[in-house]
Amino acid sequence: MDIIKSIEHEQLKNKIPDLHIGDTVRVHQRIKEGNRERIQVFEGIIIKKQGGGVNATFTVRRVAYGVGVEKTFLIHSPMVEKIEVVRVGKARRAKLYYLRDRIGKAAKTKENLAARIENKEITLKEDMVEEPVAEEVAENETVAESTVTENVTTPAETEEAPEEAPAVETEQPVVEETVDTVKEETVEEVKDETKTEE
Repeated sequence: MDIIKSIEHEQLKNKIPDLHIGDTVRVHQRIKEGNRERIQVFEGIIIKKQGGGVNATFTVRRVAYGVGVEKTFLIHSPMVEKIEVVRVGKARRAKLYYLRDRIGKAAKTKENLAARIENKEITLKEDMVEEPVAEEVAENETVAESTVTENVTTPAETEEAPEEAPAVETEQPVVEETVDTVKEETVEEVKDETKTEE
């Protein structure tokens, strides 16, 4: 891989949302104000997507207090916390610039009622979970090999060490004794008392 591509690959997010033109989305963006950091939500319609790789962007348009506001977000930016799809819209164009000239309800796309609102994510980079598992298996094998080598004795060791009985597993039946906590005498006394009362 090229050096620049490898550096860009490190900057990519593992999963990105599956966005389409015309969808109404809610973008949660981190904003730093001095020492504080807060999350600001921007909700609007996606009017365009462009670029690829690290430079992929999408533009969201909304009308706030009678003024049209457009914000362009980098998909892979660490400042974009998450993106929620609120409404799936029908769009037959790649760029919805005609919405800029529309006012009121006409400035929205028709909703695709048949589509479910699902937060689908596209996986770009696979999580490397399998490598640590392979290392643990290798460690377990080395531990098993070391225990096997410890149990194998050479003839020189048998002469010096006293003989030990081999460990043989025998199945012995487990006998459980149950102790009755109720005494027979107290039970009979209770019966006698009930007879005398009658």
